[in-house]
Amino acid sequence: MFRPKLPTMPQPTGTPTRPTVVEPTTITPGTPIPPPAPVAPAPVASRPTVQLTPGTALALVGGGTAMVLVVGAVLVSMLLAVAVTAASVAVCAVVLRSLLASETKRR
Repeated sequence: MFRPKLPTMPQPTGTPTRPTVVEPTTITPGTPIPPPAPVAPAPVASRPTVQLTPGTALALVGGGTAMVLVVGAVLVSMLLAVAVTAASVAVCAVVLRSLLASETKRR
């Protein structure tokens, strides 16, 4: 009951085939390809530049502020969780120490 049951390896099905031998082929040099003719650079399409309007700037500042507040809240909550855990462990340690000390005084 307590002995592990190891799975058995599956047996191959079908007949094994021998690997085929690949003969190396010789490479014959062909005619050299002439280098491509230099092409004139294509004209660069004029892209519209990004313009920051007061509304866009306000949205960016608001989004950045929201991001900082969310990250700050997450970090503070993690710090608070660590502090609560440390305090509870300290209280447990004091209670255990008190119980062990009172037990040794009785003997």
